[in-house]
Amino acid sequence: MSILDKHAILERNATLLLVGSLLVVTIGGIVEIAPLFYLENTIEKVEGMRPYSPLELAGRDIYVREGCYVCHSQMIRPFRDEVERYGHYSLAAESMYDHPFQWGSKRTGPDLARVGDRYSNEWHVQHLIEPRSVVPESVMPSYAFLKETPLEVKNITLHLEANRKVGVPYTDEMIENAAADIKAQADPNADTSGLEARYPKAKLGDFDGDPAKLTEMDALVAYLQMLGTLVDFSTYDDASGYR
Repeated sequence: MSILDKHAILERNATLLLVGSLLVVTIGGIVEIAPLFYLENTIEKVEGMRPYSPLELAGRDIYVREGCYVCHSQMIRPFRDEVERYGHYSLAAESMYDHPFQWGSKRTGPDLARVGDRYSNEWHVQHLIEPRSVVPESVMPSYAFLKETPLEVKNITLHLEANRKVGVPYTDEMIENAAADIKAQADPNADTSGLEARYPKAKLGDFDGDPAKLTEMDALVAYLQMLGTLVDFSTYDDASGYR
């Protein structure tokens, strides 16, 4: 019996074809998955990464709540055109504390993985209040209400504890100081020495232009301003290059 005859038998017998397909998928799955059980970590450790500060975490929750991820990805691919436009391609470690991560491929607006420090706080606030005042071709809706909405986090301490249970390395000190840290980060007159020690490279000061109150705008801008700023790529050993 020739190979073609054997193949014809396989094609004409639905049960035999199903069993053969399951066998192939099973072998392929084992080859792909089994090695992962022998690896301590599938994410390369990168110096500089840390958990979100309480204010950044609150800002990230607002980012997710308002559906910003629907139009903005946070994943720069390792291609020259993307790297030249947005900056160094995204590392897996940069999303290791995200629940859920904000990767995606939809880009109605630009990728935000490296937006931190690219614009001033004032620019971000104006952009969120009236996007077309700074980007005339923008189709983004206005989020002016964020500046008028007080930031209400019912229990930021429990929020950090919940994140610790899923693997985010918040320390006891971070959790104990969470309620104070969330206010201090946006208060230009606060003593932030402890906050800076707990969260290196955290952006400090008034974010929304009104130091008298803590708003959702403060939190969102604090989150945006830290994106892509934790890893010092001038010292990062990148051996892979472009594809």
